[in-house]
Amino acid sequence: MHFVSELLADKGRQIFAVHPNSTVLEAIREMDRHGIGALLVIDSDELVGIVSERDYARRGILQGRRSDVTKVGEIMTTELVTADLHGTIDECMQQMTDRRVRHLPVLEEGKVVGLVSIGDLVRVILARQATTIEQLSSYIKG
Repeated sequence: MHFVSELLADKGRQIFAVHPNSTVLEAIREMDRHGIGALLVIDSDELVGIVSERDYARRGILQGRRSDVTKVGEIMTTELVTADLHGTIDECMQQMTDRRVRHLPVLEEGKVVGLVSIGDLVRVILARQATTIEQLSSYIKG
């Protein structure tokens, strides 16, 4: 698996999102319900941000904001780092490393078509390594 499109074909393209006017508490409950660490923030079918557990901790809890009244739009990350559907897994990993992010919304022609996490990429890379080790072992054994 080398391309984002292959990863999404395997994992699925399900997108979990909230509106910027949702409360932070609603967003945290949504993340908990799905066992995920970030939600896309979408307004009128347009990607306007991403809200993560990190955003909640740094811009919510540490600033003394109440999660039941604070809006997602007040704490979300708006400087988005995205991946292209036809990009490579290695490009995604490089972006995540360089920009210090853990989630990349995946776009195709400007539209959101999925989300990849650092965990998704690590799984792919570990599977690649296992395959390489297996092939080398077979080669050595003759």
